[in-house]
Amino acid sequence: MESQEEKLRRSLLIFAASFMTLAVMLWLAIYWAMGVNFSSDVPLVYQLISVSSLIYYVKTRNFVVFRFIQLSLFLFAPFIMQWSMGSSVTSSGVTLWALLAPIGALVVSSWRDSIPWFFAYMVLTVVSGVFDYLLGSGGSSGIPMNTIGLFFALNFAAMSSILYFLVRHFVVETEKIKKQLDEQHSLLAVEQKKSERVLFNVLPSNIAERLKSNEGLIADGYADVTVMFADLVNFTQLTEQMSPEQMVGLLNTIFSGFDELSEKYGLEKIKTIGDAYMVVGGISRDRPDYAADVANMALEMIEFVKHHPLSAKRNLGVHVGIATGPVVAGVIGTKRFIYDLWGDTVNIASRLTDDATSGHVLTDKLTYNRLRHDYLFEPPAVLNVKGKGEMTSYRLIGVADALSNSGKNNVYQLPAQGGAPTQA
Repeated sequence: MESQEEKLRRSLLIFAASFMTLAVMLWLAIYWAMGVNFSSDVPLVYQLISVSSLIYYVKTRNFVVFRFIQLSLFLFAPFIMQWSMGSSVTSSGVTLWALLAPIGALVVSSWRDSIPWFFAYMVLTVVSGVFDYLLGSGGSSGIPMNTIGLFFALNFAAMSSILYFLVRHFVVETEKIKKQLDEQHSLLAVEQKKSERVLFNVLPSNIAERLKSNEGLIADGYADVTVMFADLVNFTQLTEQMSPEQMVGLLNTIFSGFDELSEKYGLEKIKTIGDAYMVVGGISRDRPDYAADVANMALEMIEFVKHHPLSAKRNLGVHVGIATGPVVAGVIGTKRFIYDLWGDTVNIASRLTDDATSGHVLTDKLTYNRLRHDYLFEPPAVLNVKGKGEMTSYRLIGVADALSNSGKNNVYQLPAQGGAPTQA
């Protein structure tokens, strides 16, 4: 596919060739109108070759050959014309037109390609000047000096016009290309922002930044994070009663609410697996009390599902498992990649979710130790966890101050020093 630069060079050369052909016709007409007689073979041959090369280009689209023919005509035709008329004086400085060859090469090709054409122009100019000096035929052609003077002015005016309009055309087209490039750059910037927005929606912000910088394999170890799994209750049975649109719409509504809560508490959503939702606190370290953030989100998730019209209508519930400890985190895959967590902490959170009943939040002992001063729990229970054996779990009731003010009973409160746990 032809580039914008190639289109510009092609249009510039066609413009210059057409302008030169018209200028030669006008030049001949003025000479004949003034009754100046000389051989018209050179300009006629010039026009014939120029038009033929243009037709050849239209048929073959061979720009290299077309460019070489036109630049050769620009360079040699003026000198041949001068030699046929006598000297640089009697020809009214017609060789000035040859300057279009190196300038044209500079514009329609490159500065390196213009060097041989400029060198050839200078050599021909020097040779022509030497011939003028040795032959000394200033007025032997019979052309009146006033005509010679007039054509000096015409040649300078015509050549100056060609150069001006050639450069002007180049500047105008360059501005058009620049404008198009600016528009394309703006569109590209918009698309890049869209892509980045998608990337930041899929991955944690710091991980997305590392992917943008082409860091390569991303794998990190975290000594302490809090992982939460939330699983919808009764959703699997509902899928048999709903259309695909209804099922996806309901799931999207519930999980979109969870997404807002994760943003509210500064937590990182890791993924959804069917009707399960996974979130983690402590990855970014922006909020030091991430265990409390996860607990608050878990409690709000239960209230959100409980009171949302769609979930309440379909008797949906949610059970939650929370565990705290070390994990390994990283990005897997090159297509549709995913940021995921691995380790015993993840497995424990998942097992706790399985054992939690609808509307309940189960935590492991480490999470309980982090939260027990500000939150209320039921007495510990021993679970038989697959792959782990017996494990102590604690059911989170709520925030201590809020529950104390509401007069809730049967909650596991902090033991006094040296004493046993008591129930309110």
